[in-house]
Amino acid sequence: MAESLTLDRNFWRRFWSFFAGSGMIVASYLTIQHFFNANFPESIFKGAFCDISSFFNCDSSAYSSISQFHGVPLGYFGLLAGALVVLGALFPSAAFERTNKFLSLLNALGVIGLLIYSIFFLKSLCLLCSGYYLFSLFSFFLFWKYGLRTLPVPSLKVLVVFGCIALAGAYGFYLFYGAKEDAQMGGVSLRVLKEYYSLAEVPNPSLVSPCWIARATEKFEDAPIRVVEYADFLCPDCLFLFGQLQRLKKEYQGKINIAFQFFPLE
Repeated sequence: MAESLTLDRNFWRRFWSFFAGSGMIVASYLTIQHFFNANFPESIFKGAFCDISSFFNCDSSAYSSISQFHGVPLGYFGLLAGALVVLGALFPSAAFERTNKFLSLLNALGVIGLLIYSIFFLKSLCLLCSGYYLFSLFSFFLFWKYGLRTLPVPSLKVLVVFGCIALAGAYGFYLFYGAKEDAQMGGVSLRVLKEYYSLAEVPNPSLVSPCWIARATEKFEDAPIRVVEYADFLCPDCLFLFGQLQRLKKEYQGKINIAFQFFPLE
């Protein structure tokens, strides 16, 4: 029998392939979960999942423009890739291995592209995404080191069957994303507002920064709506808040004062 990652009787090769695919699934699942928690928070008291510093954090990825496609989180496609690797290890066949070997190359190229985008454009690195990157590259190494030595021509049957399943799942995420958006406009928003108004009132800071994002009155305390923003230029959450404050400026023009207080993270 020709050397193979999953077809021969080498237990450890199949085990490591199963391990890599399982890691891809777990990392993708956590990424999807964080994506929805970050974009559709259900409470003001829940903090971010893995914000360690301005560089090592997950929110910048969750808020990025490529985090989802028509409501389908990017992690869903990683979940599919991991599922194929696991199924290929559990139910080995030449068609499965050729398909997974081909997809592992595409996945590795995508991972490298996302890594470059995160570091040089988002200027941050998501720890959950990094876990997926590592397991994906490990899976790619296994397939191209021990996989079948034939051309990695994918099986059309495997692609069609799994593609139909993937489309059904993507449509489910599309509906779920829409339901989350509707929920934010209804009950969830009311609960968040109730939590906000339950917070104790705090006085104005002893020194208000002269850097104002919005100015409705000469004195800060004279405006009916007053916001003091503590932010760091390198903070991804602060960048997200900046976008929200721009909307508030337009909606409450002439009624709101927003002062910017520089608060370095590190």
